[in-house]
Amino acid sequence: MRIRHDNRSGSTRSHDLGSVDVALIGGGIMSATLASMLGELAPDWRVVVLEQADRLATESSDPWNNAGTGHSGFCELNYMPDPDDAAKPVEMARQFLLTRQWWSHLADRGAIKPDSFVHGTPHLSVVFGDDDRSYLQRRHRTMRRSPLFRDLQYSEDRDQIAAWAPLVMAGRADDETVTATRHAAGTDVDFGALTASLLAASGAHVLTGHEVTRIARRDDGVEISGRCDRRDFRVRARHIFVGAGGQALRMLQQAKAREVRGYGVLPVGAAFLRCSDPAVAAQHDGKVYGQAPIGAPPMSVPHLDHRTVDGLDHLMFGPYATFSTKLLKHGRLTDFFATLRPSNLWTVMSAGATNLSLVRFLVSELLASPRRRFRQLQRYYPTAHRDDWELIPAGQRAQLVTPGPRGIGVLQQGTELITTSDGDMSGLLGASPGASTAVPIMVDLLGRCFPDQWAAGWEAALNSAIPGLAVTEWTDEAVAQATASTAQSLGLAAASVGVMSTEALG
Repeated sequence: MRIRHDNRSGSTRSHDLGSVDVALIGGGIMSATLASMLGELAPDWRVVVLEQADRLATESSDPWNNAGTGHSGFCELNYMPDPDDAAKPVEMARQFLLTRQWWSHLADRGAIKPDSFVHGTPHLSVVFGDDDRSYLQRRHRTMRRSPLFRDLQYSEDRDQIAAWAPLVMAGRADDETVTATRHAAGTDVDFGALTASLLAASGAHVLTGHEVTRIARRDDGVEISGRCDRRDFRVRARHIFVGAGGQALRMLQQAKAREVRGYGVLPVGAAFLRCSDPAVAAQHDGKVYGQAPIGAPPMSVPHLDHRTVDGLDHLMFGPYATFSTKLLKHGRLTDFFATLRPSNLWTVMSAGATNLSLVRFLVSELLASPRRRFRQLQRYYPTAHRDDWELIPAGQRAQLVTPGPRGIGVLQQGTELITTSDGDMSGLLGASPGASTAVPIMVDLLGRCFPDQWAAGWEAALNSAIPGLAVTEWTDEAVAQATASTAQSLGLAAASVGVMSTEALG
């Protein structure tokens, strides 16, 4: 079914949209993933998507508001600060494999076209100096003990690294120590295009230009009120999911969801340098992640990425931190202050006080000159030409802060799914790598919020569509089978391991 948009302006009278089974607030990848599952599991249900903007995926899911990395733990060094503990990368790899299986299921049915949103792109980690070489060597040894990372390549050989990432090595000093790992089965994902595809296949009723202003919980469900141009609207739902990015916390607070009491957010913005010269982009096939500078927070990991958007190839480098009190790129300067409550004020203030490295990093980034920003790019691309690059604003992120011991705010990496005790509301808080883990998050949501339907057949249907959900131990055979089958369904070239250093394989 085609997406139906309704953003008509007109009279000032109130418009009652009636009752629906599920209302999804926000037209990004999270709502789209949930809608795609409901479209299969409950095709008779009425599902509505309410998006404030005049089109879908204008915030974090927009391809220029993120790096497009299908996060598998292959290259993200901030997931593994301890080179002897691969727990988080293993979990990331597992979750993204489940995501690939859902996409593959839809592709096999002809519901989505993979070449419109996903492309095979090797994932690399590149570090400099002897200390980081030792770290990467230990990380590689640890990761390869898991079947999910058995094909992770390692090299200290400059010629091999140059073959993997020519722009990284060209013009680099001969005496500089460079070390790299590479996984051939990485991906580049246009989450904006994927969002549109999933919603088109779901049969959900999509209403753009509809701003939600009020959520009221009632005995028989939830009532949502809002504005579309000069026209008021309201809709009643048995369940609502709040996938509104940085605005999710405020909406859950407004609905008096006790589960978010004491929670807060800190706004963090970003910008990227982008090169759209096809001759330059053709020389870099991969996503190269490095180490964050000493004292910088994990979210500041620099990376040089090959991107494919609307069929055209680009390079992006960043992120460069920016600051605004907006919680959405197209939000209001009052957004952050609207989330402050007596119950979370200490949580937010103490989080800032106990994360001074983040504060210092943000200040230094804000004061950085264009020349300094470009030097950071040249650390990974020494021969880059300034005229080939433009600075583009990326999305705003609402970094989640939760109350820890004595109520002191703890800055959380990743996302947290919130479900109310009565099951009538759910929402997602936090930031990256949310898009890459949307499928397992929504599977979790369905099991928690719809227990009767889950037991009556939804679990079995999803286990059939996503076989990895039933896997208790990922063996070499299971990983190989899942990777190969999803690669075939998604039109990705089968990953093949090339030359690998024999060092650090023990």
